[in-house]
Amino acid sequence: MSWFALSGSIEQGLVYGIMALGVYLTFRVLNFPDLTVEGSFPLGAAVSATLIVAGVDPLLSIAAATACGLLAGLTTGLLHTKMRISGLLAGILTMTALYSINLRIMGRPNVPLLRQPTIFTELSQRGFDHPLQTLFVFLAAALALKLLLDWFLSTELGLAMRATGDNADMIRSFGVSTDAMINLGVALANGLAALAGALAAQYQGYADVGMGLGMVVAGLASVIIGNALLRPSTVFRGTLGALLGSVVYRLAIFFALRAGFAPTDLRIVTALLVIMALSMPALKDGLLRRAARRETAPALRPAAQKRRGLERSG
Repeated sequence: MSWFALSGSIEQGLVYGIMALGVYLTFRVLNFPDLTVEGSFPLGAAVSATLIVAGVDPLLSIAAATACGLLAGLTTGLLHTKMRISGLLAGILTMTALYSINLRIMGRPNVPLLRQPTIFTELSQRGFDHPLQTLFVFLAAALALKLLLDWFLSTELGLAMRATGDNADMIRSFGVSTDAMINLGVALANGLAALAGALAAQYQGYADVGMGLGMVVAGLASVIIGNALLRPSTVFRGTLGALLGSVVYRLAIFFALRAGFAPTDLRIVTALLVIMALSMPALKDGLLRRAARRETAPALRPAAQKRRGLERSG
């Protein structure tokens, strides 16, 4: 097993971890079932790749992709809060529309970035040409966005958003617009997903209309695995768990492929990973209860023997 292959999985885990931060925001903080990610992730890739081919600076293309992701998320939020469409259906509708929009943006199903400038080639031209260049870039981006999200969720606005997910009726009684919180949260989540899509397109060297397939499952799996590994008692631990879960998820897929699983088996590998992560707390509680019973059994044994003796004598 080469370090090159392993570092590739870690790089993927970090870039998809940015998308997992968005899923954490909707799934854990807002308690909102958002499926828009399946459309906003390839939207970011499509916008970034198309702008780069048109001659736009790669960094500016990422900013434009993030803005488009924010708009996509805002659309889902408005469909839910203003049109009174359920959150799940609003996400499905936006995701479905984004498939056609992405094709319109790219003009074809796939846009290659061969011999086109990317943030990585720009860094190489400026002297930062290191074998671990991509790993450093994704690690810095993921940690910076994680810390930025931590800071935002600790502000007054962020606390109101967290309270909206915990108890909407209570926070509404304090005069906070829960609709505005949902719109903002879903927009930010999809902005992160589009940013991750733009980075992934420049990393992989192409944008494809099918890049979003399975992104919701991957994001949820990352958040759930991260929560199982790192108890999310604080926002800091929760966002760190999302990033860690994404890396573990990609490494698990890497090792599954090396163990002989075919690429077509990845869906069942993903399902097994999520089942293991979801059942881990229940298994842990069961083991703790069993251990507690073993510890208390010797102390209760004399009392039980005395009770049985009294029953026989009586």
